[in-house]
Amino acid sequence: MPNPGDEVSFSADNAVVGVRLDQVLSQRFRAYSRSYLARAIERGAVRVDGVTAKASLKLKEGAVVCFTVPEPPRSGPEAEEMPLEFLFIDEAMAVVNKPSGMVVHPAKGNWKGTLAGGLKWHLERHVSEAVDRKGLSQTGGPTRPGIVHRLDRDTSGVIVVARNDVSHQMLAKQFEKRTVQKTYLAITQGQPEFDRDEIRLAIGVHPYQREKMAVRSSHSTSRDAVTRFEVLERFKGAALVKVFPKTGRTHQIRVHLAAIGCPVLADALYSGRSSIEPKFFGRPKNSPAILCRQALHAESITLDHPVTGERVTFSSPLPSDIQVVLDELRKYASVS
Repeated sequence: MPNPGDEVSFSADNAVVGVRLDQVLSQRFRAYSRSYLARAIERGAVRVDGVTAKASLKLKEGAVVCFTVPEPPRSGPEAEEMPLEFLFIDEAMAVVNKPSGMVVHPAKGNWKGTLAGGLKWHLERHVSEAVDRKGLSQTGGPTRPGIVHRLDRDTSGVIVVARNDVSHQMLAKQFEKRTVQKTYLAITQGQPEFDRDEIRLAIGVHPYQREKMAVRSSHSTSRDAVTRFEVLERFKGAALVKVFPKTGRTHQIRVHLAAIGCPVLADALYSGRSSIEPKFFGRPKNSPAILCRQALHAESITLDHPVTGERVTFSSPLPSDIQVVLDELRKYASVS
């Protein structure tokens, strides 16, 4: 068995002609589940004839497949005691106000301190007697218990988790059909040209930096992406915007706002600035940083309850670090 990080190459023979790429890999690398390999393919770990491929690609005879072997899957996150703010909880689902700096589920380099680990502690071991100890769904695999959708590590706000597989499927269908309505608040570096606009730009893996996404219209990793936004307040060199993503691509809001020249403030990947110092507002240079992560917050989510069908909305106010920046902008950078 090759080691993680090794690159393995093979040519497709007649036996696999017309078979999906993820199926072929799961047959050759039985230590990994098909879903795990599909996610590796999505991250750009596989090339076919020199081109980054999709999991659904059907192989042709003689095609050369190059596969960078991923880290082996873990059995799942350990339950970890940590404070979590639950906005809602019942037997079917839970809604959490995720803090910034927390990874949603375990991945390479982030096996501890994840939301999934905290959820296991709260919902499998220490849940209130008023709610069944049903734990979390396993539909997403052992490393993603309950996880229906994600927020980036340094994005705070509302996230929904499923407590059983049936609820997971019902919630996932809503995301797939795009009937879930999400709103975000962001402070941008620079002002959008229009008060309201819609960004329609396909997003794919960055050509040179694999940890980033980029606007790419004709690449194997590209996916259609649509983001609407509304400017709530304008400042000198910044703006407060409400964002309505219509699709759910990786880093979508961050990439789209950067593409129109207004990246999220303090977004290390897409703005070139990893923090906001007081001197940004004309304060003394030796003062501590005000904000040390992207100014992006998942404000609300509206969906149908997976059991009752009732349309419900959950929301979270701006966290204190972003609120401080907003207060400073209103005080020192007002345009009125």
